[in-house]
Amino acid sequence: MTDPEFPRPVRLDTLGEAPRQIAITAEESERAALARRFGLIAIERLEAEAGVRAAGDAVLVEGRLRAAVTQACVASGEPVPAVIDEPFVLRFVPEGTPAAEEEIELDEGDLDVIAYEGSAVDLGEAAAQTLALALDPFPRAPNAQAVLRAAGVVGEGEEETGPFAALKALRDKL
Repeated sequence: MTDPEFPRPVRLDTLGEAPRQIAITAEESERAALARRFGLIAIERLEAEAGVRAAGDAVLVEGRLRAAVTQACVASGEPVPAVIDEPFVLRFVPEGTPAAEEEIELDEGDLDVIAYEGSAVDLGEAAAQTLALALDPFPRAPNAQAVLRAAGVVGEGEEETGPFAALKALRDKL
């Protein structure tokens, strides 16, 4: 595994039962590396604030991620700016924590579990993963629909035209 682009380790021996407030901000080189990793044009800002506390072997993290990014439009490739302001709740558990061997039901709290090994958890990598999940998977520039239409992509509820529409009409008659 490669080293994380935005490492912000929090040592377990510095945590207690009361939340420790931690603020992190990605530097320019870290944002550029994360932008490459996530296929973004740029990450102009990435910061997080969180309360981090120990809960037995687990580490509970509750905070807020704020970012400004530029994605590429899925239709035209044009820059699409986005602002992200997301709350997050994470639970770090030791690597190798026994999982149930049978099928299990997950509740909402189980979906944001991150395994850790060693004597620290990486709050920066957790913020990076939270950012990745918050990104619009299909960003569109204002002219995206026109670009798609010009390429022959039919939107929902629109009628298809051209040679493929004629073929479809023939198929429907058969």
